[in-house]
Formats: sequence, structure tokens, C-alpha cells
Amino acid sequence: MTKNTIVLGAGIVGVSAAIHLQRRGRQVTLIDRKDPGSETSFGNAGLIQREGVAPYGFPQQFGLLLRYALNNQIDAHYHLRTLPGQLVFLARYWWNSNARRHAVVTRAYAPLIENSIAEHKDLIEASQAQALIRKDGWMKIFRTEAGRDEALAEAALWQNEFGVDYDSLTSTDIARIEPDMTVRFAGGIRWRDPWSVLDPHALTSAYRRYFESLGGRFVTGDAASLGQFGAGWKIMTREGSLDAEDAVLALGPWAAVATRRLGYSFPLAVKRGYHMHYAAKGNAVLNNWILDAECGYLLAPMNRGIRLTTGAEFATLDAPKTPVQLDRAEAVARTIFPLGGRLDPEPWMGARPCTPDMMPVIGKAPRHRGLWFAFGHAHHGLTLGPVTGRVLAELITGETPFIDISAYSPQRFKP
Repeated sequence: MTKNTIVLGAGIVGVSAAIHLQRRGRQVTLIDRKDPGSETSFGNAGLIQREGVAPYGFPQQFGLLLRYALNNQIDAHYHLRTLPGQLVFLARYWWNSNARRHAVVTRAYAPLIENSIAEHKDLIEASQAQALIRKDGWMKIFRTEAGRDEALAEAALWQNEFGVDYDSLTSTDIARIEPDMTVRFAGGIRWRDPWSVLDPHALTSAYRRYFESLGGRFVTGDAASLGQFGAGWKIMTREGSLDAEDAVLALGPWAAVATRRLGYSFPLAVKRGYHMHYAAKGNAVLNNWILDAECGYLLAPMNRGIRLTTGAEFATLDAPKTPVQLDRAEAVARTIFPLGGRLDPEPWMGARPCTPDMMPVIGKAPRHRGLWFAFGHAHHGLTLGPVTGRVLAELITGETPFIDISAYSPQRFKP
């Protein structure tokens, strides 16, 4: 008989897991309180980051820590009143970001990143979403020669160890590639391998339609109603009670709440981020995804307009919006490119689910039969959705995962 499976969370990770389970003969119901891709997967920078082998670490240099402590930067911001509750997480994050430990994390993380393009390619073609994709990489540009040279040295190491490809850009190269830029930068890097997404929400929606074409269903429901039922799981949905042999928790930043309700205590935190879309003034055109590296914001030419995305805000998941980083970034971005008016009625805000060792949680729940976890992807949720979905589906259906996922096991936190 066909086994029923519930996937909770219809972001890019959950939708991808649902596809791969449905492909393997499961009858899958995808459940979320909102439409697929409407939460964290809606508002990212739109990059499938094949070059992102090294997770974003916590600053180690005293000078950088002091600069961030002033709380006036674009790439990081914190809510002072929430810091006491985050100190344990931040201390563990800082400890894991030490150069030696970060190198170990990077080598463990790399197999996910290395397969990100191939696994997206599979789903992009299957869902006929090619029109949403560009395959010409993205640019990281620098205002100082020191910043450029440090980044190029790191890129050379990553190329040798992990096979990522890049081009070194001179100031003249940048001016030629982006003739409407109004600042002359010292140089930069073009990462060749990554793909960019013209509308991340539309991509998740395309994957959802493909999932449904395979016979899967999406229904509205609340993860808070999930509970054990005999040897399986039951949840209440808008269509009534639903039970299944297996349940996957792919709830992104809400995973900490859901797993705590089941008796687990994962050290999860969130990094919130903001975006806004802009028109371009006159006939100005932004040709590429561009990170102004030393200021810490990104501009992306998406279907909805030029999207400006911010760095990390350390706050609680339910704290009110405080888009000060967006305002700071917009002021700087207007000095390098002729941005026009804002196109969105208000800034979008989302939350990235983060672990202190910078790696996701993928695997079987330690203390429950038929319960599976897929969350904690931090800045790389879009990048890693399909590869996570595949390895988790392989694990659930008794296959050997095509890459070693032991480093991402829920057991590592002894939850």
C-alpha cells in the first residue's frame, strides 16, 4: 500500500522534499498556514550560490566586533533588549567561527553546496521554470584594494579545494559591465557558477505546481496541531483531520517552536532580513546581481524591479519590523546607482533559521518514529532546498543518500 507522508512547511525546502517523496511513490500532503513560498522563501537575494561553500561566520577580529557593537552598520544590526536571550547562541556561533573550526565546518558543508545547481536544474526543467533563471553568475565588488585582494586570495583557495570558478574584475571591467554605476570601484569578483532567480516566489510556486502534477496535494493547516496518532502522525487542516505514517518538519524559522512542543531543544536562532524593490531612473539599467561587499547590501535586477536586500538583523522572530538597515543601505545604494522610487508599499521582512555550527539539521528525529527534520539553512535556504529535499527523501524511503549527510544529523545537538 502507498504510504502517506505529511510535509509541514511549504517554503523551498518543504516543497522540494515533497516533490522527491512523491517521486518515490509516497502520497504526500504539503501543509502550510500560507501559500507556498510566501514566508522566508519569498524575500531572498535570488541566488543559487554554488560558490557559497563557506557558511557565513561570526566576526573574529576585535576591530570588527567593536564596529558591530556600535550598531550602526548595514550588514548587521541587533535589538539590545533581546541580546541576553541570544548570548548562548552567539557565543557558540562565535566559537564555531574560529578559523580552524570554520574550515572543518566548510568541508562538511561543501557537499550540499556542490550539488545545489544540479539539483535545482532537475526541478527547474521538470517544472518548466527556465524563464525564471539566469546562468551568468553574480558580482562582488570592492571599494578598497585591500578588500579586493583578500577576497581574491580566498576565492583562489576555494577554487583549488572546491572547484568554484571566478573571474577577477578590474575597476575598468566593472565600469564596462555596469556602465550606469556612478562610483568607480577598486575591483571585484564575478562568480561564474551560481545561477540567479528573477522571482524566488515564482520559482517556489512553479515547483509546487510540478509537485501537484505528480499527484501531491497542498492544504492549509497549522503545525501546532501535529501530534502522534498510533504508529504515525495526525494534523488538523482546513479540510479536516489528516494522518500519515511519516511527518517532515521543514518549518524554517518556526522549527524551534514546533520541535520544542515535541520535547526537543535545538539551539536555533534567527537572522532577520529586509528587502525593497525600486525603479531605475531614466534609462539606467542594472545588469547583474551585485554585492557592495564592504557596505553589506545587495542589488538584484528582478522581475518586480531592482531588489535591495540587507544583511542580518539579530532579533526575536516575532519582534516588530525595524528596517533601519534598509534605510541605511538605500542611502548608500543611491550613491552608486540611479535608483528611482520605491515600488513596494512597505519593506518586506523575513527570518533565516540558523544553527550555531552554521549547518542545517537534516535527518530522523532522535526520539520519535516517523518524524523527520529539514531546517536551519540560514542564508542558503534557496540554494539548498532541492538537494536537501532529495537526500531527506532518500533517507525516508530507505535509500542510501547520494551524499554523506552525517554532519547534519539532529543527533549532533543531543536535543
